[in-house]
Amino acid sequence: MKYIIIAIVLISIGLIIYGFNLDVGEEALSHRYIGSGTLILFLVAMPLFLIRESKGKKFNDYMLTDENVRKMQGKEPRKTDNQDTPKK
Repeated sequence: MKYIIIAIVLISIGLIIYGFNLDVGEEALSHRYIGSGTLILFLVAMPLFLIRESKGKKFNDYMLTDENVRKMQGKEPRKTDNQDTPKK
């Protein structure tokens, strides 16, 4: 999967560079290559990379909840009424 993502990124960067290097007379074709490279980069390569890198990670660890903000500040988590009541 890693090598597929790298290949997609290199292909899309190649398309963008090729689009910038085309002559002035082929402006429509140039825009098509640049746009295709950008779309492939952001709509194919980036989601594949994010899926690969986020596998096995908990989403709640990266959310800015009150508990996580207090951890970052070095404060104790707040105790709520629900935590103090004994369970039956």
